[in-house]
This record gives sequence, structure tokens and C-alpha cells, in this order.
Amino acid sequence: MRNRERPGARRVAAVWILAMGVAGGWAFAHHGWSEYDAGKTLNLTGVSRESAYGNPHGTIRLQVGGDKGATWLCILAPPSRMTSRGLKDMVKVGATVTVVGYPHKETPEEMRAERITIEGKTVELR
Repeated sequence: MRNRERPGARRVAAVWILAMGVAGGWAFAHHGWSEYDAGKTLNLTGVSRESAYGNPHGTIRLQVGGDKGATWLCILAPPSRMTSRGLKDMVKVGATVTVVGYPHKETPEEMRAERITIEGKTVELR
């Protein structure tokens, strides 16, 4: 008696392999938090000049210190967490924002945000 495959088994296996490849690529693209110095807390207030809402994390560019000040790239939470905490619609260009987080160890003016305050509402990101 021959060992026969169930109908569709190859298709299921192919879909599973494809899904694992996509998930693995996404995980590889995600950077680790060890790149940020948790021993140095930053507390920055400025104007949001740009915002992005996408995977693996949302981001904002925060201009601190007026027109001649520095512009920081703030790495926020994943979109699902931002949505569940009501942050998605709050991160708007031109808003005054306070971000508390940790500086990148090697990239100047980049930080990982732990907490963000917009229009008097504070949201914990982690």
C-alpha cells in the first residue's frame, strides 16, 4: 500500500513555509533595544515635524529648541500598541510634544521613546 498525501497537504506546507519566511524577515528587520542607553534618560519637548505610523514602530521627528534647534528621530511603539492606547490620531505634524526616553548609543539625535505627552495626555509606550 502506498503512502498517500492528503489533498491540499502540499499547499498547506507551502503556505506555512512562506509565512515563516515573512515572519522571520520581519523579525530580522526589527532592531534590538540594546542600541539605546537606558542609563541616560532624555526629556525633550518640541514640535512634531513629521510622523510615520508603520511597522515595526511608529516614529516622529521632533524639532527641539526652535527653528535652529536639533531635530530628533523618536522611535515610538508598534502601531497596534499606539492604536490600543489612543495615540494614533494624536501624533500630528505641528503638535507640541514631550517625549521621555533613551538616546541611541551611536546615532546622534535618535531616541527610543518610553512615554509621550501630547495635548496634556501622557501615554506609556512600553
